[in-house]
Amino acid sequence: MRYRQVTTGTLALGVLLLIDVLRVWLPGIITIFGQAASTPAELMGAFALGWFVLAMGAPAVVRRVGARPVTVVAAVVLALARLVLTTAPGGRTQLWLATVGLLAGLVWLVGVAADTDRPVPGLALGLAVDAALHAVLDTFDLVWRGDWVAWLLSFVAVALFLFGTIRPGSRAVAEASAFPADEPRAEMAGSGGRAGAGGVRAWLLAGPALLLAGMVALSPALARTGMSYLVAGDGVARSPLLGMAPVPVAVAGFLYTALTRPHERWGRAYGPAALLAGAVLFALHQGDLLLPAVLLAAVGLGACLSRTDDATHPNSGTADAAGTADAAGADGDDRRWAARRGYAVATGMLVFALGAVGYYSAYDLGYPNAAVPVLVAVLVAVVAFAARPVVHRLPGPFAPLRATAAVTALALLAPVFADDVPVASNREGPPKRLTVVAYNIRMGFGLDGRFDLAGLTDAVDRQRPDVVLLSEVDRAWLLNGGHDTLDLLADRLGMAYVFGPAADPVWGDAVLSRWPVTDLRTRALPAVGAPTGAQALAVTLDLGAGVRTAVVSTHLQPPPGQGPVVQARAVATFATEYAAGRPLVVAGDLNTEPGDEAFEQFTGAGLVDALAAARPLATSPADDPREQIDHVFVSPGLTATDPVAPRGTASDHLPVAVTLTLPPR
Repeated sequence: MRYRQVTTGTLALGVLLLIDVLRVWLPGIITIFGQAASTPAELMGAFALGWFVLAMGAPAVVRRVGARPVTVVAAVVLALARLVLTTAPGGRTQLWLATVGLLAGLVWLVGVAADTDRPVPGLALGLAVDAALHAVLDTFDLVWRGDWVAWLLSFVAVALFLFGTIRPGSRAVAEASAFPADEPRAEMAGSGGRAGAGGVRAWLLAGPALLLAGMVALSPALARTGMSYLVAGDGVARSPLLGMAPVPVAVAGFLYTALTRPHERWGRAYGPAALLAGAVLFALHQGDLLLPAVLLAAVGLGACLSRTDDATHPNSGTADAAGTADAAGADGDDRRWAARRGYAVATGMLVFALGAVGYYSAYDLGYPNAAVPVLVAVLVAVVAFAARPVVHRLPGPFAPLRATAAVTALALLAPVFADDVPVASNREGPPKRLTVVAYNIRMGFGLDGRFDLAGLTDAVDRQRPDVVLLSEVDRAWLLNGGHDTLDLLADRLGMAYVFGPAADPVWGDAVLSRWPVTDLRTRALPAVGAPTGAQALAVTLDLGAGVRTAVVSTHLQPPPGQGPVVQARAVATFATEYAAGRPLVVAGDLNTEPGDEAFEQFTGAGLVDALAAARPLATSPADDPREQIDHVFVSPGLTATDPVAPRGTASDHLPVAVTLTLPPR
């Protein structure tokens, strides 16, 4: 049993390292290889898919060269790429390092599949541990941290992974040790360590499971975002207490159902049904449905994986090899089953790529994407439902209850270490002045493609803001690494947040405030052909002693080749009606320049350009600003001073800041 535990643990570690690489490589497609909304989405998609298509040739290489040398070489390359990425080099170097690591990880999976007919325990353990660690790290991965703790843990993971991969051993001895002393062992003893004829279905689901886990079932950022919607209601989200609390529940439900034998009567149906229900709830794009979507998808995905775990006693055959009891002793049959598993995992990872590209490219191309996670869930459900029940399934390398308890205990640390208490107010009021910062943060990624929390925090915090309005806020997109960028930034600034969804429930605009906020509202803006979607988020700052100021955060998304005139008019109307005579601030990335028709929608509504004294004040692109498309508008009673756009490259925009003197009471 000891060797089987090592091989299962090694597979889990490899999954962890591959996910780490993906969290760097996926954002690099749109921040380094291309630029979202400027580089054609078709070109970025072709770049992404090409590497997964190339990996389809790996089974042929394994068949010619042998599984072990291919697996070892690919594992070493994957490990080295993962370590070097901890330096977060940025730019093309980062992209190509991640690409090499990705391709090596795909080839490694194919090599492992050739020799492994029971991947479910390792795959499930890897996905569950990754979710638990991601939650404990507050969705800020080791690969981006770069401190000594990140290096130490990365070295430990890589060392254990390479040890488990390179360590010599006999699979025959390992598998034989799983049987009682009176069980026949002739077939295994004569197999020379070859894997059996199972595992094809399980390997096929590796890629779809990775996609659904990262998007829905095991996404700590999505779970916390779901909690934040429950706090606010009415389609708006705000800082929750114990936002990570659902993660241990999802991890426990997923891992236990994946490692235990399905119930004989209803086990065939409940996994597919729960997974499909979770995928449908997620696809509805409603914030208050995110939490049940996570929990249902986690349990359903684990149960579906368990249905494909067809490892059996050696004298009983397998579900995949019915009627081929002598296959284990035939070299030709062994090679065929190894090739089938290799092609299965390569195909499954191609499904991962197609699903990810198909889902997220919709925000550039404008077609409906809600069906993508549902279709992937249908694929998993059909494969699981069609799997034949295994009568004499072998016990796994780890006791399900103990393994689940251990990983869940790790996940339980997340609410302790990753959940800060939101700050409602830390100043005496009412103040005489407010400092306002508006910033398009590009999902947290700087011009060099690094996830730059430190740069974003510094750019905002050095202005000593009272209120911050953010655009392009990502809270859980797998394409961007699955971070909750809003919560991470709010924690570092010591400010509570309110979030308004635009493209979907986890991508939109936000307001961070040092003062209590009330009367939260969000208004969807006319799409007018823009695929991403836009909204206006309104809050009222309670400054004490009955003083109130209205704040509206927005990000206008003009249709291709046009200005955002219709959206600007809608925001100006909504904001002035919301303020109802109170002091008003409207700010964000408005994608219009002074003098444009869209710009004049705000001035025509009686608002004043708070940055006019510093004009020209170009804000985009950040490394060579030529356009002023980020603005702050205020009602006439507010006096604006000290407008600035401090230089930096933590985003592709510069932040704008201004100090506003409140009208006398």
